[in-house]
Amino acid sequence: MKKLFCLAFLLPLFFAAPSEAQTARKVKLVNSPDGKSQLEVFLPEKPSGRAIVGCPGGGYSHLAMNHEGYDWADYFNSQGITYCVLTYRMPNGDRNIPLADAYNAIRTVRDSAVVWHVNPYDVGIMGFSAGGHLASSVSTHAPFDARPNFSILFYPVVSMDEKETHKGSCVGFLGDGRSDKSLVKDWTNYNAVRRHLTPPAIILMSADDAVVPPLTNGMRYYEAMRKAGNPCAMYVYPTGGHGWGFRNTFAYHDQMTMELTTWLNNLPVHKADAKRVACIGNSITDGSGIDMAEVNGYPAQMQQILGEDYHVRNFGVGARTMLNKGDHPYMKELAWRDALAFNPDIVVIKLGTNDSKTANWKYSAEFQGDMQQMVDSLKALPSKPRIFLATPIPAFKTQWTINDSTIVNGVIPIIYKVAKNNALEVIDLHTAFNNNDGKQIQRDMIHPTKEGARQMATIVAAEITKPLPQPKGKKARQRRLKK
Repeated sequence: MKKLFCLAFLLPLFFAAPSEAQTARKVKLVNSPDGKSQLEVFLPEKPSGRAIVGCPGGGYSHLAMNHEGYDWADYFNSQGITYCVLTYRMPNGDRNIPLADAYNAIRTVRDSAVVWHVNPYDVGIMGFSAGGHLASSVSTHAPFDARPNFSILFYPVVSMDEKETHKGSCVGFLGDGRSDKSLVKDWTNYNAVRRHLTPPAIILMSADDAVVPPLTNGMRYYEAMRKAGNPCAMYVYPTGGHGWGFRNTFAYHDQMTMELTTWLNNLPVHKADAKRVACIGNSITDGSGIDMAEVNGYPAQMQQILGEDYHVRNFGVGARTMLNKGDHPYMKELAWRDALAFNPDIVVIKLGTNDSKTANWKYSAEFQGDMQQMVDSLKALPSKPRIFLATPIPAFKTQWTINDSTIVNGVIPIIYKVAKNNALEVIDLHTAFNNNDGKQIQRDMIHPTKEGARQMATIVAAEITKPLPQPKGKKARQRRLKK
């Protein structure tokens, strides 16, 4: 229903003839039911498949539509990037108004991917000042279908704490809600960065910005991204103040555009028709203890092995259990909802290590039913994914009451039983994974190192690239006769 409602008012207002050398045509769309939000789309002559939605700044009271909006069209179109300038409505204390406009703009670009020659997995958002707050809000709070694949943040408002940011933006976005500490914390977006789930970002600021202090805004966002292991770049120019946008009077304009271009050119891109692989699991999938796990964890290293024909996503979350009565159930996580929304072609489930803890395994009678619930949810997806159940890697030491005996005698037999009941494939990591050279496991003897993650990636990649097993017996003969 949301998609149909969205498309209902996305009718072109006009088609303009090319006015710039690199722009093939322009399209202007109504972006909100009241018609006050609009999306102006600059389509390049030679589309690369990338698209960017731009959010001008203005303190959530007005919009700087030229130097933080339209003036960027030639720059992006010359690189084959479809550029969309968003006129979003002012919140006047109701944050949901601009958020709805930005969410809808991202969805519109993806819905128009075929017509505009856009890769739906290469749609970014760009924001300036308060527009940077809107862009970072979309990057950290939006549901999966409206979350961008990358973010470009210019001298962004990130905090909603009036003591460390631009007060006018706080007043505009939160209104009377700015006295609510939990609301301020939630929309101070460095608090909302999520490991693996928040998209890569580039942040560009001036050290002498007296309007939006870099130390408590852009730099804090970078710090949160780096701590999460998410890819992020930051450039701080010595001077320039606030609000320079695309103005060539900014002393570092040429350097800035060169650095932004370089970052964009090196941003990983997934093919639109690549096989989508969802890696579901606990801290071992997440990459706990591995620096920059989004680059060095097992799903990321498996992406390197599999190449461009696969699109691998890490949906691992530390400490999570298959058991819904466990201390941290996976199926209550945002990562689980994102994994379903990803609509994967292949799923690798690697849960069970934390379920072996004494406090969790007392609910062992429910482990099979909870795993079946997860499998049923995945089987119901439109993509009808190929599902692999992976056994946990060995627990080389009893730690935090994680017990390898429980894994071997309790968890693994149930995994095989669920696999048999559902005709699923099993990846026996417990047997295949080893620490023979002493370099595969961290000191806790539970979590793999970067080298161990590589070993896991190699094992899993070999299994998921095998041909589908052929059905046997009477049912197989009946299927062949039907063909």
